[in-house]
Amino acid sequence: MSEQHRVVVVGAGFGGLFATKALKRADVHVTLINGTTHHLFQPLLYQVATGILSEGEIAPPVREILRRQENVEVLLGWATEVDVERRTVTANAPTGIEYQVPYDSLIVAAGASQSYFGNDQFAENAPGMKSIDDALELRGRIFGAFEMAEIENDPEAIDRWLTFVVVGAGPTGVEMAGQIAELAHRTLPGQYRRIDPKRARVILVDAVDAVLPSFGDHLSTQALRQLHRIGVEVELGTKVVGVDEGGIDVETSRGRQRIEAATKIWAAGVSAPPLARKIAAAAGAETDRAGRILVNPDCTVPGHPEIFAVGDMMSLDRLPGVAQVAIQSGRYAAETIKRRLAGKPAPEPFKYHDKGSMATISRFSAVASTGGMKFTGVIGWFMWLAVHLLYLVGFKNRVSTIGHWFVSFVGTGRSERVTTTQQVVARGAIRRLGLLDTTVPAHDGVPAPVSVSKLGSPVPRP
Repeated sequence: MSEQHRVVVVGAGFGGLFATKALKRADVHVTLINGTTHHLFQPLLYQVATGILSEGEIAPPVREILRRQENVEVLLGWATEVDVERRTVTANAPTGIEYQVPYDSLIVAAGASQSYFGNDQFAENAPGMKSIDDALELRGRIFGAFEMAEIENDPEAIDRWLTFVVVGAGPTGVEMAGQIAELAHRTLPGQYRRIDPKRARVILVDAVDAVLPSFGDHLSTQALRQLHRIGVEVELGTKVVGVDEGGIDVETSRGRQRIEAATKIWAAGVSAPPLARKIAAAAGAETDRAGRILVNPDCTVPGHPEIFAVGDMMSLDRLPGVAQVAIQSGRYAAETIKRRLAGKPAPEPFKYHDKGSMATISRFSAVASTGGMKFTGVIGWFMWLAVHLLYLVGFKNRVSTIGHWFVSFVGTGRSERVTTTQQVVARGAIRRLGLLDTTVPAHDGVPAPVSVSKLGSPVPRP
């Protein structure tokens, strides 16, 4: 009896998870290696950051999803090396333990990381949004900014705390800017005594000349109008050249300018993780400017038909970095493996079936394009709801998500506004504004107490 074919899948995002599930009935042993214990529904991360959803609703445990798939084992760890000659994957667990897993077929679906276009120093003061940790940090920064504005007396400092800059006018940036605007204009008014949250400025910045440029002129124009309608300031043709604790520096047709803002969010650009370049180097393959592997038409790495790169790891026909590309390429890789083992001819080259694009701008307003048809407003918004519910993993996740959407979109509340002390605001931003008593050291990772003498007089009682 021959040994069972060993398939190693790196990453439990859309590509890796759907590839693994597609191998459910195959005569293979699947080892899924992932750096976290959960599958992340990344398109809704911004709703975690703005207090609409909890992290559990968009990040179900991988083991729970695959509990009935007996041919799968799940290992926690980050894949760091692939030995293409010995056919092994080396991974590191969070504790530092290193282990190796042999493979006969390898599906690499490690997703993408945030790209700062060579300015990685921007990350400290303008975090991206690629993980649960990122979303929770941003939640703390966003809600914490209103809290800090409430206790500040200096008008300039208040304005700085109440200014939010989102860099990147793609779907993530547009959706984030729209939700911060709704937070300031619908959710928070009436909850503060010193400040009016409606005074908050939300500025969307991008070097391109249109919002949602991949959606086409009509939907791009409709999205821009709706952003203006809800109070988002849109600065296009604006390149970010500097980011620090107090704000950002930009270059425009009017010259270099400064935007003072305590909260900056980076939603522009993605790149493949370092693992992609390592695999390409080991296999003698090439990568594109974003670090993605230039794959064959069947998603395999040149010279190594046993290695598949899918989703954000592959560069093929200028495909967009969206969930559907990952899902379809992951399933395609699994199907190819099954056909090989069954002695069947190889499938046709991978062909992406574009099911459309959509982005929500505010409650009851979204833009969507599918099947050559374009939708805006309420119709587009309900389409957006339906599609995102369809792809959420787990029935209970869908039920609780509907409940939180009802609270946020029909009412004015945000069900998930809890933040910890460490999340409230960046330590550096507090120090820069003179609110941190640096003579008292931090204890167990908790920032030092705020000096009461900086807070001004107490709020007058009515």
